[in-house]
Amino acid sequence: MQVAKFSISLPQPLLTFVESYRESHACKSRSQVIEKALELLREQELEEAYGQAADEIDAAWDVTVADGLADEAW
Repeated sequence: MQVAKFSISLPQPLLTFVESYRESHACKSRSQVIEKALELLREQELEEAYGQAADEIDAAWDVTVADGLADEAW
């Protein structure tokens, strides 16, 4: 996987957490901790998007779509 290097600034309490997490979870680097955090954030965003999409499903449409097609042979 190709990676890009960049710099970030964090408040000291967050940096302390990153370092503590790295040590307690045997992460190789701070970057690995940040990568894991970003992956979790992306998953959370996707879950929210899927939840919103599921809320938009119209149950009446599902019934209508299949109406009369169950007995037909294709």
